[in-house]
Amino acid sequence: MKKQLTTSRRWFLQQCGIGLGAIALGDLLREESAAATDLLAPQRLHFPGRAKSVIQLFMGGGPSHLELFDHKPMLAKFDGTLPPPELIKDYRAAFIKPSSTLLGPKFKFAKHGQCGAELSELLPNMAEMVDDIAIVKSMVTDAFNHAPAQIFMSTGTQQFGKPSLGAWTVYGLGSESRDLPAFVVFNSGKKGPSGGNANWGSGFLPTVYQGVTFRSTGDPVLYLSNPSGVDDQVQRDSLDAINRLNRMKLEAVGDPEIATRINSFEMAYRMQSSAPELTDLSQEPQGILDMYGAKPGEPSFAVNCLLARRLVERGVRFVELFHESWDQHGGLVRDLKKNCEDTEQACAALIKDLKQRGLLNETLVVWGGEFGRTPMVQGSTDGRDHHPNAFTMWLAGGGVKGGVSHGVSDEFGFNVVDQRVHVHDLHHTILHLLGFDANRFVFPFQGLDQRLIGVEPTRVVDELLA
Repeated sequence: MKKQLTTSRRWFLQQCGIGLGAIALGDLLREESAAATDLLAPQRLHFPGRAKSVIQLFMGGGPSHLELFDHKPMLAKFDGTLPPPELIKDYRAAFIKPSSTLLGPKFKFAKHGQCGAELSELLPNMAEMVDDIAIVKSMVTDAFNHAPAQIFMSTGTQQFGKPSLGAWTVYGLGSESRDLPAFVVFNSGKKGPSGGNANWGSGFLPTVYQGVTFRSTGDPVLYLSNPSGVDDQVQRDSLDAINRLNRMKLEAVGDPEIATRINSFEMAYRMQSSAPELTDLSQEPQGILDMYGAKPGEPSFAVNCLLARRLVERGVRFVELFHESWDQHGGLVRDLKKNCEDTEQACAALIKDLKQRGLLNETLVVWGGEFGRTPMVQGSTDGRDHHPNAFTMWLAGGGVKGGVSHGVSDEFGFNVVDQRVHVHDLHHTILHLLGFDANRFVFPFQGLDQRLIGVEPTRVVDELLA
């Protein structure tokens, strides 16, 4: 019988101290290596921000401000007449002649809330929440066709290849969610956005900051489930081996896209459990489903709004909901009714739900399209063309003052006459609410410090701040 070897604790610590130190050092180095590849770690703000996350309700196609938020009695009075010559001098329209006759509003307006804001009869649910939103009636943009205008609203430029507002937000804030993407995108309506994926792209920023498109039924992301024959252990072992190789390459060349790849693989692994739980709306009380008008298993803008709330609850920084249905060159009355039936209840429910959960103060909600519609008619009596000179958006939560109507367009809703807000001013204000000085919020690329707001002077719209 062999003699049993015994080892004292004192001998072990004396003889193996160096080995224990190496173990500890190796563990620290692994943590440091993981941190170096984690581009989504929370970042330092320029100053304390009011908003921790953003939900952008992007009404693709250009909602008619004249039928929804900007009541113009004079437009009704001069319905069917030619616009004043001085109003349309040097005006460029997308499809109509500037000399087309004026078209009066198609729906009635009434005052609502303590603030007395005028809203269309198409917005009965938003009328109940009007004291919680800031309505900006003086928006202007530089583009009058859909794709350039959508990309401009999303990235601050009409050119492809620049980072989206969502990507800039994640670049600045990092992520509070380890199990879901920091930037999530949903689509509803008749078709996808005219500007395509550029609306949520990362441009020259590392691709880890770009938006991830979710579906509102089934697996949120395609190919999320394991294929037949692959269990969790096989997948984990494979992923560990791939990550080791990727980290070796990252240490050798320092390419941030390799860090993005590591993050993406790990995120996809964690999402196999987190994403199905996110989209399981059976956890929601029936009263909440009814408030949104959401039916589990049926894709809709309402379902996407409810998922947006669930996402920001879980630390997701930016959620963008595209509803591309607002391009009414004809069928104005019919299609506006349908669009509002599809979206208006859920928009109001989102504000109400965030508020009752204590999330509205730290969640900025932004509603609007890429431009408005002309006061002049397109077609015979039931259409409006694209219009960049004056349109309406609204904001709520995240440090925004409720019950405010900001800016004034002229008596026909054609041009802004007071408190003009350019798209770059909107972006500047959003970044300010997140805790960033837009002039100092930069990313070095091609020898320049690139900014979301471009190079022209912009401002924070202080009148909107609580």
